[in-house]
Amino acid sequence: MNLTHLDEQNKPKMVDVSEKENTTRIAIASGIIEVSRAAYDAVISNTAKKGPVLQTAVIAAIQGAKQTSTLIPMCHPLMLSSVKTDIEELPQLPGFKLTVAAKLTGQTGVEMEALTGVSVGLLTIYDMLKAIDKGMVIKNIQLEEKSGGKSGDFRR
Repeated sequence: MNLTHLDEQNKPKMVDVSEKENTTRIAIASGIIEVSRAAYDAVISNTAKKGPVLQTAVIAAIQGAKQTSTLIPMCHPLMLSSVKTDIEELPQLPGFKLTVAAKLTGQTGVEMEALTGVSVGLLTIYDMLKAIDKGMVIKNIQLEEKSGGKSGDFRR
């Protein structure tokens, strides 16, 4: 198996996608942050000292998806056409599940953008609640599904 990010001399390279066909590509990723009951209650009651946690996490997730190529060395800068987010309250955990869907029409996929968006959004929740709960756990960051491109569709 050839590693696409290494050239013939085994040096790192960015994959050349210039010959690939433009197709609509969508990727959906998710992750969970487990928090203490006190932290969860502060979010739900909107009393966290740093402000509206979930709204800020949504903005951070979108920004994270948009900045993926500056964070992950071999990712191409992409012109995203859409980044959608959803945050599900998980009172029984307690915690939150963040889902990010990234979309474009282009020559390369958006899996890394969706995954980065989830990661940055969950890290933002952690940052905003760390004064209440330093024991939070970010877990299960994963690609849920993708469509478009030569490798075809994937669904967990």
